Order: sequence, then structure tokens, then C-alpha cells
Amino acid sequence: MELKYSQKIAAELNVSLKQVSSIYDLHTEGSTIPFIARYRKEATGNLDEVVIGNVIDQVKYFNELEKRKETVLKTIEEAGKLTPELKQRIDNCVSATELEDIYLPYKPKRKTKATVAIEKGLEPLAKILFEQGNNNPEEEAAKYVTEQVKDISEALQGARDIMAEWIAENEVARNTIRKLFTEEAVVTARVLTTKKDEEDAQKYRDYFEFKEPLAQSPSHRILAIRRGEKEGFLIMDINIEKEAAIEELKRKFITASNPASQQLGLAIEDSFARLLKPSIETEFRMLSKTKADEEAIRVFAENLRQLLLASPLGRKRIMAIDPGFRTGCKVVCLDEHGEFLKYNTIFPHAPQNDWNAATQIIKELVATFNIEAIGYGNGTASKETEQLVRGIDFGKPVAVFMVNESGASIYSASEVAREEFPNEDVTVRGAISIGRRLLDPLSELVKIDAKSIGVGQYQHDVNQNRLKEALDQTVESCVNFVGVDVNTASKHLLMYVSGLSATVAKNVVEYRTKHGGFKNREELKKVSMLGPKAFEQCAGFLRIVNAANPLDNSAVHPESYHVVEAMAKKANSNVPELIQNAEIRKQIKAKDFVTETIGQFTIEDILKELEKPGRDPRSAIEEFRFADGVSTMADLKPGMKVPGIVTNITNFGAFVDVGVKQDGLVHISHLANRYISDPNEAVKLGQKVMATVVEVDISRKRIALSLKDAESGRPDVKKTEKPATVKAKKPEPMNAFQAKLMELKKNFKE
Repeated sequence: MELKYSQKIAAELNVSLKQVSSIYDLHTEGSTIPFIARYRKEATGNLDEVVIGNVIDQVKYFNELEKRKETVLKTIEEAGKLTPELKQRIDNCVSATELEDIYLPYKPKRKTKATVAIEKGLEPLAKILFEQGNNNPEEEAAKYVTEQVKDISEALQGARDIMAEWIAENEVARNTIRKLFTEEAVVTARVLTTKKDEEDAQKYRDYFEFKEPLAQSPSHRILAIRRGEKEGFLIMDINIEKEAAIEELKRKFITASNPASQQLGLAIEDSFARLLKPSIETEFRMLSKTKADEEAIRVFAENLRQLLLASPLGRKRIMAIDPGFRTGCKVVCLDEHGEFLKYNTIFPHAPQNDWNAATQIIKELVATFNIEAIGYGNGTASKETEQLVRGIDFGKPVAVFMVNESGASIYSASEVAREEFPNEDVTVRGAISIGRRLLDPLSELVKIDAKSIGVGQYQHDVNQNRLKEALDQTVESCVNFVGVDVNTASKHLLMYVSGLSATVAKNVVEYRTKHGGFKNREELKKVSMLGPKAFEQCAGFLRIVNAANPLDNSAVHPESYHVVEAMAKKANSNVPELIQNAEIRKQIKAKDFVTETIGQFTIEDILKELEKPGRDPRSAIEEFRFADGVSTMADLKPGMKVPGIVTNITNFGAFVDVGVKQDGLVHISHLANRYISDPNEAVKLGQKVMATVVEVDISRKRIALSLKDAESGRPDVKKTEKPATVKAKKPEPMNAFQAKLMELKKNFKE
């Protein structure tokens, strides 16, 4: 990578040239982001995955810029217009925007007013007028009246058309208008009169007469307006003050006060209205869309991360229930490894209302399969199903958990599900998926297209390639953060482990099936297509439970085993004793083991891992229950306090399930008593909260909630241990362009 690009990346991301170079080299050699962040801290200076990912994204941006430069240079050279100075300027360019501005005058064009005028021989007249000498425009224009140019008026108009295009392609002019758009642009939206009264248009009524500075318009508003425009209900514009823009351009180009400069002034007005403004507006529409996309993708990725890292129940024998009314509740029993044991259907709710039979079946299944916990989906009839299972006396403790079932139906009809359960129908597969989510959310959710999980905002409106890339990277990050038991993990989970492709993941599963599981990490090298590089990348993230060497069930990389052995030797001990005995570990001084190849960061990581080798970094799961007697929106009253679970987080607030089949919105202004700019400062996905009902609009299916707590100034999340109750009632029968924007802002500030 060229030095000028490395310097640009280092300056933009506030890192050193050495860090950029190290990340570039490691990534080029085939190292993944999780591996670089975890096992190459000395090379990166302990940078986290986010910064490392940003460096790699910037490298991609500049690689694309280099490819574009090749095309630009080739096109200009073929046109015979490439000068040494122009080539040097293109070579030195580090901005896609600047490159396109340089290229614009040389770019092959379709027929325009200017090209027509040039074909008529009017370019010399345009040059005379553009120079603003004391020539008489009419007299000069008369010289160009020909068979093609009928009169003086047409000659002057043609000259102005040529000048207008020159101005529109001028870098100074374009940057002048860009600066105004950056600082002063206003986004407006208005409703199409013919569509105003349509029912589908009402969801956009907040934007029927909308106006806001573009710089202050958050991503969700931009995406909402664009969706309304795409669906044909709204018209969106991005505007700056016309008169001020034209005056600014005139100050840049008009150097005299004479008839020629008046012609240039007319050309400037035409250029702005017809060429410059539409061009820069399109640029900023795309830029604002890209920025909104990136923000929406960031929100989705963060929500996905929290969902994937949700607390696992662990190895327990469980019953999973996919609730339903008319078609009944689908019940499955799973063993502690998630293996399918038994399926049944019960009909406790309307229209059958066979409550007693359902109770008896559940009791028998719990006893027969020694069930330790019950998980029920949070969809239709979930609240009624919760009341059913909580009302049963099993004669022993049986924990009950609500499970987010978003995407379960997608999984149940997928090729993955058919491969896992070829003899079961979609209803059984869906219930099994709900149960496995309770056991280990990460292992089950990786089987589903992340976009189907439903924890984002406007995910169908953003750049789908960029969204997939970001979500895949998030899944990979989470899988490697937690670590994977190589002897129990599915191939769908293994394929997200650093260094393992889908093919190699399949080979890992086939090898362990054939040989009865892996005994140690070294055995991984025997897997077909798992070469030295793949072993280096994956070994530290794969766990082998009950291995002879306890380090094989830790995050210590095999390349550092000798360090642990040296530590044990210095403490007159062995590796197992070193792990088990905190007193022995206290004797170890990190600095004693630092070498030229293994630095302080790595030694400190090893010591931390020895304290808790193989321990799941995710928090322990907590039982939760909704308020008794609150089943519908009609049960909610302003001022009522109800327990809930955060189901989605957006830029404008968080959605909370309070058990009434319609999530309530906690606006960002109601998430805390203090000001916050990001909802993640106050809540996390899956968090249990105590919410206050602010407003209930049954006709629009909207619930407004608040997490403000007057006494502490923080959202009250502890009261969920003793949820509020009301009178119970019988149950009744839901990148690169961003870098460009940052660069523009920075340049204009300078």
C-alpha cells in the first residue's frame, strides 16, 4: 500500500503508521480481524476489533480508488489530453470526490447544450466572454452567425451554455456549492396531494410538511422520508438558498463590471439552476443515504451483537413451547445438548380451551424427560402460555423463560433445518429452534440469516451488500469472543470461527464423527484442507473440553503453550496446578516472560485466561415474568408500572415488550433522567426493565413508555425481581462514502 494512503488512514483514524502497516500486512497474509485483535496485540498496539476493521475498510476504499485512477488515466490518455501535470495530480489524489472533479471535464459526455454549441463553433466566443474583456458581446457574437447559428441571440445563448458547463465542471465552483450544502443544506419533504388521504400514506404524515437542516437530520428520518418517496407518497428535496449560492459563485468568477461579465453572470445563474445544484444535490442525497445506511447498519450490528451474546441457560434438559391459539401450542423436549427427544401438541387456548389436558401432558413430559427448565416463544399466545406453565405444580423447581422467537419461522423452513430434521415438519423445527435458543442463543442464531432476526431499523432500505458484510463480521466477532466447543458445535457455528471456511467446517464435523471427537488441538491438523495458516487462525478459538492438556480448553493459543510451561517450571509446578492454584499464579511476574516475539499484552492475556480457562464470558441467565393480568393494550393505563424486556434498540429509543402483544416505545428522552445521545448508554437488548406507561393509543397500536426514575435519576431495572401486579383475569382466547463525508467536513473546516 502506498505511503500516502497509509498516512491518510493513520491521520483519519488517529493511529500510527506502524499500526496501519502491521494491520495491512497481517490482513494481506490472511489473518482475520478476531485473530489480529486477540493474538497480535503487540503488532497493533492493542487496538480493538472496531479500529482494526476501520483500518481494513479504509484500505479497501483506497484499493478501489487506485482502480478508479487507472480507468481515469486510461480514458484521458486515449482522448489525447493527459499532460504530465494532470497525471501527477491524479497520482497524488487521495480523495474519490477530488478525483471525480478532476476527471469531470475530460469525461465522455452524451450530447448536452454545451456540446451542441461547441459543434456550432461557438467555443471561441465563450472564451472571449469568460475572459470578461471590454469586447462588445453583440459585436463579437455577430461574427459567429452562420447557417448553423441563426442570429446574435442564439450565438450568445450558445456561448452561455458552454460557460455554464465550464462552471459546473470547475472544482472551485463545485467545492463552493459543496461547502454550502455541507453547512446550510435543508432537507424538505411534502406529501403528494393525490396520495394524501390514502390509508398507507398516514404512516408518513409526520413528513407531509417537513423541513430540517440536513446536518441535524438523524439517519432514521432520512431513511423514513426516502422510503415514503420510494413508495410514492412523499417528495424529498435537499436545498440551499439559491440567491446566496449564486452570489458566492459570482464572487469566484466575475472579475469585471462590463457587458461580458453580465453574460457570464447569466451563465452562472443557469449553471447553478440547471447543472450544479442538481449535481451536488444528487451527491448529497447519495451521501446522506450512505451515512444513514451506515448508522442504521451500526445500530443493527450492535443489536445483533447483544442478541448473539445473550445469556445462555447452559446444559439443562428443557421443554420448549411454540405458543399458538387455533393450531395449538407445539411442545418439544430436548436433552442438555439440544438433542430432540419428544414432540406433542396441546390446545389450552381458544377455541379448544383444553386447559386440563394441556396441563396433564406438560406435567407428564416434565417427569418423563426430567425437564429442568421451560422456554416459551414470545409470539402469539405467549402470555397465555406463560400463565399456563407457571400455574402447574411440578413437585420440583422448574425455571420458566420467555424466548425471543424472531426468525424461528425462517429457520424452520430453511435448508439448514431440513438438513438437521428431515423427518419433522416446520412446526416441530420451529419449537426445537426456540428451545435451542434458550440453551445457547449464539449457537442457534448463527443458522439464521441475520437480517431475519429483526433487531434493526429500516434494514430492508439500506445497502444490502454492506449490511450483510457488517452482520457477518458481527457474527464472526461474537463466535470468536465466546469460543467454540469443537466436539459439539454445528458446522454452521464452526464456519464463523476464525480461519475456517464452510468447507473446512464441514470437514471438521465429518472428522470428529468418524474418529469420535478431537482429543487435543494438534489433532485439528489432521482435518482435510485445514492447513498451517487455518490452524494458526482457528486454534485459539476452538475448545476441547476434558482434554489432557487443560490449555486446549482455554483461549491460550498453542503458539504460547511454551510460555505457560515456562511459568509453571519457574514456580516449581505444572500447568494443571498453575491453573488451579491462585497462590502459585501470584508468584508469576509478567515482565519475566516478555521476549522479542512475545510482549507484555500477550503475557497479561495469558495470565488472565489462566484464572478462568474456558469460562463462558457471557453473563448468567435470569428468570423473568410479566405482570399478572396484563394481557392486552386495554389493560395498560397511564402511570402504571410494568416489567418488560428490551426487544429492539434504535437511534430514537428502545422498544420494550410488556406482555400485551404490542411492544411499547421508550423515546430516547425517556430512557434516563440525564441527557443521552445513544440509547445504548441506558439499555441493552434483552435487559429486564420496569417501565412506566405514559400513553396508550389503541387505534394506532402505539404504547409510549418511560424508564425515568425520579429518585435515582437512572432507569429502574431492579424492580423486575418483584413485578407489579394487577388483578389477574382468565386468559382470553407482532465505509467508504462515510469516509468521503468526513473528509469533506474536515476540508471545509480547514
